[in-house]
Amino acid sequence: MSRYRLQPSPAQEAALLEHCGHARFVWNLAVEQHAHGKPGRKSAPGFVDQCRQLTDARAEFEWLRTGSVIVQQQALKDFAQAMANYCGGNHRRPTWRRRGCGEGFRIVAVKGGDVRRLSRHVGEVKVPKVGWIRLLRKLARAERGSNRRAKVKAAIARVKARETDRRKDRVEKTSTDLACRFDVIAVEDLKIRNMTRSVRGTVEAPGRNVRAKAGLNRSIITAAWGHLVQRLEHKALGRVVKVNPAYTSQRCSACGIVDRVARESQARYRRRSCGYACNADVHAARNIKHAAGHAVSTREGPRVAGPVHREPQRDLLLVG
Repeated sequence: MSRYRLQPSPAQEAALLEHCGHARFVWNLAVEQHAHGKPGRKSAPGFVDQCRQLTDARAEFEWLRTGSVIVQQQALKDFAQAMANYCGGNHRRPTWRRRGCGEGFRIVAVKGGDVRRLSRHVGEVKVPKVGWIRLLRKLARAERGSNRRAKVKAAIARVKARETDRRKDRVEKTSTDLACRFDVIAVEDLKIRNMTRSVRGTVEAPGRNVRAKAGLNRSIITAAWGHLVQRLEHKALGRVVKVNPAYTSQRCSACGIVDRVARESQARYRRRSCGYACNADVHAARNIKHAAGHAVSTREGPRVAGPVHREPQRDLLLVG
């Protein structure tokens, strides 16, 4: 659960207190309903029935209807959980809530990207994983000229440093494992710098699908394809074969015909003329395997030997 330290304005404080009052009112009504329950009488309504009653009450009373239905329903849900804990012997029986005594409310279904900064006070903030760097950067811009800006910038630097360390650790472990297990490692000779080029364009000629392309660029950079290939070339000297990536996902690995429409989806390849069908990634890997085998057979000069203590293997690893 994420926590935020708030310092609301007077208008925001009044709205928050109103939510607290609605949650307290709904909680106390639920307590009163269960207080009348006695042996032989009809059992008190449960959470579902109380939600129906809340709907009727909101339709009749305008002051209750102006409040958040999520806050009021969560108060009923909290009461139902408190009664379940009481019946299970884990907690005491729920009692009335008094005004100004430990008041609060709960709201759910808030996405990480919907977080809004409500006050100038930063404090120690725990933010969701989704969009946390973007949120910290917004805080840094808002705190420009303040002593707290340096703390926020330091927090951003720590987050980025941890991401970089995790990415390097994953690349080192993966490259070491592959270099020790396989004799020939085939990779597509991708132009990563061109693939991650921005499509924002200019004011006169703006680009298309800029947001989607920016997300794809971040995914490619995070995967560190180029760094992985570079470390493989260092650790598996002379055993890395770079294959031209042209048509590896469109050329049929069974008949050799290039068919652009055969790639039905991101995960499905089906050639209608010859009837060949396969997973798209597996199909591309077979094309890379064929191209890598040809490159190995036509390469001039002796192959640089690997580590002397490594057991010889004939496996061919395909990295798409």
